[in-house]
Amino acid sequence: MQDYNYVWANCFEITLELSCCKYPPASELQKEWENNRESLLTFIEKVHIGVKGFVKDAVTGVGLENATIAVAGIAHNITAGK
Repeated sequence: MQDYNYVWANCFEITLELSCCKYPPASELQKEWENNRESLLTFIEKVHIGVKGFVKDAVTGVGLENATIAVAGIAHNITAGK
């Protein structure tokens, strides 16, 4: 689903794994939180860096579908949705 959303919906999903143990015992959850707290908080702070909004026609104000958004110096274009 992550690949589909990235390619077709401009949605970048991630999976975070905090330890090598898929089901850590409840007694170790506090330790996992402490080990990963700063990294998780830093990630949350950085998550909204970028461009967001609507692409509209400058004259009519109508939304533009499939408009390509290119930023100089960034090699990854974004295509607007519907």
